[in-house]
Amino acid sequence: MTTARAPETDALRARDLYRFYRSGEEETLALRGVDLRVRYGESVAVIGPSGSGKSTLLACLAGLDEPDGGTVHVGGERISHRPEAERARMRARRIGVLSQSGNLIAHLDVAANIRLARTAAPGTGGPSVHALLDQVGLGHRARAVPRELAGGELARAGLAVALANDPDILLADEPTGELDGATEQRILQLLRSRALAGGGVLLVTHSPEAVKIADRVITLRDGRAS
Repeated sequence: MTTARAPETDALRARDLYRFYRSGEEETLALRGVDLRVRYGESVAVIGPSGSGKSTLLACLAGLDEPDGGTVHVGGERISHRPEAERARMRARRIGVLSQSGNLIAHLDVAANIRLARTAAPGTGGPSVHALLDQVGLGHRARAVPRELAGGELARAGLAVALANDPDILLADEPTGELDGATEQRILQLLRSRALAGGGVLLVTHSPEAVKIADRVITLRDGRAS
């Protein structure tokens, strides 16, 4: 269960985001005035073809990259246009990131990975390590290191780490991209449960099954959202 949130505050709010890159004389606009909102208790899917700006958008929302224009607020607090150290502290406390490449430290067991994530944002609360693992169905795998986990277990362990600090918003980048059908459904049920428990969830996905669990769908094309 997530911490009670102020009902008038969005889990995530992006306004008029622009991001451009220069290469010599050429300038590429990756984001062109993107507006995006995720309420607490809501799941939103972002879809679009390759090269549409999805990865750039996700990086800006997570505070891993700075937009050239516009702002990003998480839980009512601005994360954009701050020094990296401040963004990192906010990211640890307010944002959970579930990436396709994984977010586990290879030599640490699953429980230790969660404890490590919590050291970045002490005092944030949330369930105990073992309660969190039970939520994702891995209570019996707390002492397993990543190489000992199957694909679906790795995805669930990564989700547990992303939720370690009870974040305002969970950003999931292709969370089911390499999973079989049954495992994909299990992960999607866990993501949906997170929204139903009051957290914000944003998925960047190509999966039609992932889109089905979303309350709203945003299409990104040529850096513009619709």
